[in-house]
Amino acid sequence: MPVQTEKEMLCINQIIGQKAQTIMVEADCVVPDIKPDILNTISTNGTVCIYKKEVLEGKIKIEGTINTYVIYMADNENSEIRSLNTNVDFAQTIEIENIKEGMILEENCILKSIECRVLNGRKVNIKGVIDIDLKISSNENLEFVKQISDIKDIQLLNEEMKVNSLLGSGNTVVFAKDTLIIDNIDELAEVMKVNIDIKNRETKISYNKVLIKADACIKMMYFTTDGRINTISNSIPIMGFIDIQNVTDDNMCDVKYEIKNLLIKPNSIEEHSVYVEVEIDVNCNVYETKNLSIIQDLYSPTTNLIYKQRSIKTMSDRQIIKDMCPIREKQIISEIGNNKIYDVDVVTNISNKTILKDRIVYDGEVELKFMFAQESSTKMITRTINVPFNYNMECIGVNQNSEIETQIEINSQDFVVMPDESIDIKIDIDFTVNVSNNKNINVIEQIDIEENRDDERFSIVVYFVKPGDTLWKIAKMFKSTVSNISKLNDIENEDKINVGEQLFIPMFR
Repeated sequence: MPVQTEKEMLCINQIIGQKAQTIMVEADCVVPDIKPDILNTISTNGTVCIYKKEVLEGKIKIEGTINTYVIYMADNENSEIRSLNTNVDFAQTIEIENIKEGMILEENCILKSIECRVLNGRKVNIKGVIDIDLKISSNENLEFVKQISDIKDIQLLNEEMKVNSLLGSGNTVVFAKDTLIIDNIDELAEVMKVNIDIKNRETKISYNKVLIKADACIKMMYFTTDGRINTISNSIPIMGFIDIQNVTDDNMCDVKYEIKNLLIKPNSIEEHSVYVEVEIDVNCNVYETKNLSIIQDLYSPTTNLIYKQRSIKTMSDRQIIKDMCPIREKQIISEIGNNKIYDVDVVTNISNKTILKDRIVYDGEVELKFMFAQESSTKMITRTINVPFNYNMECIGVNQNSEIETQIEINSQDFVVMPDESIDIKIDIDFTVNVSNNKNINVIEQIDIEENRDDERFSIVVYFVKPGDTLWKIAKMFKSTVSNISKLNDIENEDKINVGEQLFIPMFR
């Protein structure tokens, strides 16, 4: 016979699978007829764009491209500096056990390295290495027993806890579009290189919507018709709304941006300008903190109860922590001297992450690729240096069992050639750390009364405490109550009993 209960609903976001994988992307590319032959390459960079992703039975499918710019020295009389823009497409299937179609996929794809090798004057081989971090989760609406209303002598063992319940998820596609104006004296010949970073990320809550704001920071290097190299930087605002019902300022918004497509082309309408369009996929998970009193165990001294209990894994203590790591360094690169620096590629690599109590220690290095003019010419050469760093980040509540997701981005960078020909390096790295603790909790889903109870009953029992005993376990074993045992044995602290201690257990008749 069912028992009358009061139930509560909890949305659980459970991590089903996680996997980190490195993939190699490779393709041969032909130099267009309008461009001169390649003698050798100077620099290669790229931006990863993910335009399709699927969660299938036991596997993940990801399709995308590396939007690649190759700066090269032409094989002609003037040994011109020219560039090649191409897309290197890829499709990858990654097997992960226990995942199913319809589950939620979070992925982070980072271009670890890219290189270009000359096969002949009209053909190159481009090879890129991409680090992919995958996390697959499922949302489940779980209904559990909160209270029992029709059994007067019910004994409940409750645990007070805080959990992070998923309030809602959503996504939107936004476009960052703008026209970049170059110097009036510059007649654009071709775009040589493009870097895109998404910075200054913000979220605001308004009327069941999450407002997302950020900047697409564009840095472009271009070649002019009279053989000069120049650069331009600009920030394009990003703004969009994601509909999530019942979201409030008290909720935590976990927002991730992913470049989906990229278009860079000279503006055919307005002179001295370049049209930029970045398509960005934005995903948002919203979590609310719930204070729950969950029944862990129950019994009745007078009624036989049968209940169905289930163990689930959920999140607790979820938080987003942000901090900045400043790097200040002085380097002497003899080849640069007083030559003009055209550009510096900055790549941050974390080699080790140590999680301690209330802090995380990161060891890594910043890879700096300087592109600068050859002495007394506009010819370009490169030089790479590595600057190591150790960063101790305070994260209150973090411990060795915490789940940690680290996102890093370059906030600002500045390179100044000093009078002594040393380079003053100033780099600020933003660290965003998503922290959560996995918590296993037991919930009761259904309770029934077992009829035809026929127990042998005694008025009192003498019991000696065994290792692992608690008053709750003893009371449940003998169909007594914790309060009655405590009263009869003059126990002041119900949580403290000693092994071997003699207890008198009052029984119900």
